[in-house]
Amino acid sequence: MKEGYLDFDAYIRQGEPDKREKASIWRTAIGLQAVDGLQTSEYLRETALKHIEGEIDIDEARQLIKTYYQSKHTREEGDDDRQEADQVSANITKILSSKTFDLSAKGYVSLHRRIFEGIFKHAGKVRDYDITKKEWILDGDTVHYLNWEDLHRALDYDIEQERQFIYKGLTTDQLIKHIAHFVSDIWQIHAFGEGNTRTTAVFAILYLRDLGYTVENDMFAQHSWYFRNALVRANYRNAKEGIDYTPVYLERFFRNLLLGDQWDLRNRYLHIHPTEEWKVQPNLGENVAVNVAEQLTERQVVIYSTIKSNVAVNTKLLAEQLQLNRKTIQRDLLILRNKNLILWIGSAKTGHWEVTK
Repeated sequence: MKEGYLDFDAYIRQGEPDKREKASIWRTAIGLQAVDGLQTSEYLRETALKHIEGEIDIDEARQLIKTYYQSKHTREEGDDDRQEADQVSANITKILSSKTFDLSAKGYVSLHRRIFEGIFKHAGKVRDYDITKKEWILDGDTVHYLNWEDLHRALDYDIEQERQFIYKGLTTDQLIKHIAHFVSDIWQIHAFGEGNTRTTAVFAILYLRDLGYTVENDMFAQHSWYFRNALVRANYRNAKEGIDYTPVYLERFFRNLLLGDQWDLRNRYLHIHPTEEWKVQPNLGENVAVNVAEQLTERQVVIYSTIKSNVAVNTKLLAEQLQLNRKTIQRDLLILRNKNLILWIGSAKTGHWEVTK
């Protein structure tokens, strides 16, 4: 577990709804810094905890972090990176705390500005030069990013196509493939000189929320580097080496995020030349599902699956959805809890289930 996560875990597992949400957002914002190899400071963690406790609001937290670095008389090694990670984390926390979202090219560019405000002089400015980036998973090769002359046109086109897209009638697999494709295309444009993956991740979270999905922020917090490398593989092709675009890794990220699948999201599976040990990416949930099913009655499996797909469901809703009486539901819930398969977190009115296996 990453340093400082234990503080946030306590709020996420046992805290009041408002504190739990704040802690989850902070952990995501901090976790996203890993895509550029950045780590936040102890001061950022302390400031975040004050915000979670309600001692300060998010704007006061942002100002404290800004002032902290401005007032340092002696710059230590690594301060520039920590300052970027701290200020960007606070900016992302403010953005993710908001319920607003603008699905447009201007909105996407504005999002970059809001994330990197006070950090990059070019925050919110589309690049005017071509770029390449050596990637470990590509043995030092690079994705072919869009040339700078076409950036505005490509952003306008891709986002307008998405605005017109109709999700109604899609199967689950079709939905996951479409979302992965859209997010991958936006990232491949690489509209900015720096900060593209963090911007794309925040954009994806906001968009999925706007579509009505409950997004578990921890996926981006814990697997931000996998998310970036999955985007790389989705946009890399080398015909000479027999390597084609491979979106499946990104699709598995979104399957974990939206469907509760348990694909093993480790980066070594994404390397274009993996060792024998890392050639096959396993779904860790398959064995768990078999073990769970063997322990339960058919009705209990249905209840367990329903809770897994909607952790906010209560006894009354379960009884209505499954057309069972509440006493039966309560007995089965007790069995599931005694088997340590589910756990209720929080108060009776505002709490939620946690699937523990």
